[in-house]
Parts: sequence; C-alpha cells; structure tokens
Amino acid sequence: MSAVTQEFGGIDVSATRPLAEVQKGYTSFLANDVLFAKITPCMENGKLAVVPPLPYHIAFGSTEFHVLRATPAAHPAWLAYFLSQTNFRKLARQNMTGSAGQMRVATTWLSSAAIPVPPVAEQARILEKLEELLPDLDAGIAELNVAQKKLSLYRQSLLKAAVGGTLTAPWREVQSQQPDEPKETGAQLLERVLTERRARWEIKQLAKFKDQRKAPPNDWRLKYSQPVQPRIASLPDLPAQWAWASVEQVASDESYALAIGPFGSNLKVSDYRDAGVPLVFVRNIRSRKYGGATTRYVTAEKAEELKAHGIEGGDVLVTKMGEPPGDSDVYPIGQSPAIITADCIKVRCWPGLMEPAFLSAIINSYIGRQQIGPITQGVAQKKVSLGRFSFIALPLPPVDEQRKILEWLAAAEGEIGAQEVAVLLALKKSAAQRQNILKAAFSGQLVPQDPNDEPAAVLLERIRAERAAAGTGSGKRGRKTRALS
Repeated sequence: MSAVTQEFGGIDVSATRPLAEVQKGYTSFLANDVLFAKITPCMENGKLAVVPPLPYHIAFGSTEFHVLRATPAAHPAWLAYFLSQTNFRKLARQNMTGSAGQMRVATTWLSSAAIPVPPVAEQARILEKLEELLPDLDAGIAELNVAQKKLSLYRQSLLKAAVGGTLTAPWREVQSQQPDEPKETGAQLLERVLTERRARWEIKQLAKFKDQRKAPPNDWRLKYSQPVQPRIASLPDLPAQWAWASVEQVASDESYALAIGPFGSNLKVSDYRDAGVPLVFVRNIRSRKYGGATTRYVTAEKAEELKAHGIEGGDVLVTKMGEPPGDSDVYPIGQSPAIITADCIKVRCWPGLMEPAFLSAIINSYIGRQQIGPITQGVAQKKVSLGRFSFIALPLPPVDEQRKILEWLAAAEGEIGAQEVAVLLALKKSAAQRQNILKAAFSGQLVPQDPNDEPAAVLLERIRAERAAAGTGSGKRGRKTRALS
C-alpha cells in the first residue's frame, strides 16, 4: 500500500521479493492495470495508480487494492482519472461496507459503477489535453505541499530554539548588563516553590492533627512525598540561569492538578447530552478547537461525579494516545469548565512557576517528543501513562524569560498561521481547479468532438460479441482482476 502515493501520484514497482513469498496472500497485477485502494482511509485519500512497465511479467501487491484491467474500449489512464475524481470517491465512500475502521469498497459496487466512455480516438485527445494541463497544476500543488511542510519545520525549529534557550540568548546578554538587582534563576525559583509546597503540606497536616485533637507523631514530617525528580539523561545542556524540573514538580499541589481522563466504564456514550458541562476529546486538543456544534456534554450531576477530571481555563492538556501521542494545548481562558475524556492528560501549573503556554510549548517541541516516544507503550493503541508522564523533564527559565519567549512565539505563530492559511487556501483552489478540469473531461467539454470517430457503443458491442463467442463473462469475482465492460 505504501508504494502507491496519494491523489493519483504514482507507484513504485522497484521492490522485489521471492515469488514463493507473495504467491499467496497478495493480489497479482500486470502492467497497465489500474490499482484502486478499497479500504478506508486510503481510498478517500486517492491511493490509485496505473501500473507502469514491470521488470517481470507479473507483480504482486496488497489485497487492499482492487485491480482493474481496461478493455480496448477504455485507456487505463482514462479509467484511473475517472476514479481519481473527488465526487467518485465520495460516492464510493457512501457505498462502503464493513465495520468502523475497516470499511471497504465492495467488489460488486465497483464492478457496477457507471463510467462515461467516449470514442477511443476522443479519449486519446482528452488524455493528451489532460497531460498538457495537469502536470503544471500538479507541480504547483507539490510546491504548496512543500511550503506547508517547511512551515511545519520552521515552527518546530522555532520551538526548539525557544525551549532550549537559543532564542533568548541575545536578550539574556542584554539583561545581564542591566544595573538591576540579580534576578531569580530557574533553579532558585524551583527551590523556592518546592520549599513552599512542603511548608503548605505541613500546615495542612498540622491542621488535620488539630481537628482530630491529636498530637503530631515524632516522624510525621517523614511522610511527606516529594515530587518526582526529572529524568535528564541524554537531554541537552541548558543556559546557566535555567534548570530542569519534572511535570510533577511544576504541577499545582491542589487535588487532581495532574490527572487523566476517566476510564471507559466511568464515562459512557450513554452519558452524553446535548447541553450541560462540555466534554473535551483528543480531537479538540489536536485541532485546538473547543465548543461549537459538535460539542458533547454531560449533566451537572455527572460532572460532579467526574470532578477529578475537570478542567478550567489555563489548564495544560496533552493527548496520551495517538500516532504519536503528546500533542498539547492550553485550555482557553474564558471557556466553560469542562471534563476531559479518556486518553487526555491535564496539568494545572503551580502559579508563578511555569507559564501554562510555556509548558505546552515544551511538550510540543523536540524536547517533549524525544521523551514521550520512549515511554509510549501498547500494541493496538500506544499510550503514555500518567506515572511515566510525570517524570518528563522540562526546561525551567526564570519567569520573566518565559514570558519574553511566549511573546516572541506568539508573534511568530501569527505569521506562520497566516502563511499556512494562505497555503491552504491555494491548495483548495488548486484542488478545485483540478476537479473542474476532470469534470470537463468526463462531460465531453474539454476537447472538440469528431463525428468521424467510431462511436464507443459500436466498439463496446463488438467487445461483448467477441466475449460471447469466446464464452467469457464481463468480469471475474473475488480478488480476481476485473475488466471494464
């Protein structure tokens, strides 16, 4: 499947394997056959190709391809271009069968799908015109895709510089020459907060003893559980004013400040409502979109049961499942309090220690990803446990430097976002233009028609007569190759 590119982009037939390994369990095909992906989402993504000349007579590929062999009535490229149309793929999607995640285009449906067949000579003229118009358009689309990838790489390089200290190196140099009193370093900030965290715990414990009218035992302070230390092996050096802190160290000491979504049995689809307390899913974190018509809710009573999974504006959200997991966002200030669902992690930061947006930037950067990858476990679904996540090491600059970094990141993100919108708009226009060209091709409007061309109906009738005389059908069943009738 991976050898065939998306959007009718071609096929790589260079890979070879011993015949004994592929004779069974694979689909065979010949040069000039058309491969059309049957399974979701490959079909919707346009995985199809005309097989080029082969180094051997026959080739083998995934059983998730339909193999179509054109008759003399239709050129293989004509068939492939028709299948590549967005409208045809939408129609195929509507007629898929099977279970969720394993939906497929049925052989019976594809075999009966109607395709316009002009005279062979007109097909040749249309294909010639398509080969004139589409390459330049496709080249432009390819350039836009490259630009899109470059913007993504630029965002990552910017995050790398931001969370590694390179971005603000000149700023730190200027600050070091100021006559002001020395600023609190990241290490000093962390030590102060950890000391305050322990002091607050001791005050709470003493209050409990007082309420219970008990004298504190001699060893009561030994029961304090220190936040886990970050695991910094193989991580890069930080600027002198920075320090490493773990996720658990930067989290607030309030209840459920570091938590995951509820287990499946605690939140079922039957609990969903059309109004109430909103739910936040993995898809919301990835898209950074909350609220709207697709939002699901639970009742206030159910939300109270799930309060351990509640979030509010300013909480950091992380996906704990995905390919890969570890996408992060900050739940927007002003959004209604909500409940995270399974496969989400929330972190409520200790005020004044780490800015939520800075924590999210770290998780989304190379420093976060290189740590999340190795701690991801699972076979069918890869996930990150809360316990392993709490050890992730976070660069901790002084608070004023965090804010300066976020200021610059916000400005850069605005520029990147604007360019991404422009590229996306251009891609949509180009895709629409491509589909319009194909629509004209298959409606007889792309090239002039020639009354001297042999009508396709005559050729098709001759093919049917030849088949009848030979005693063959119009197609074969199962995973066999299908001919265009």
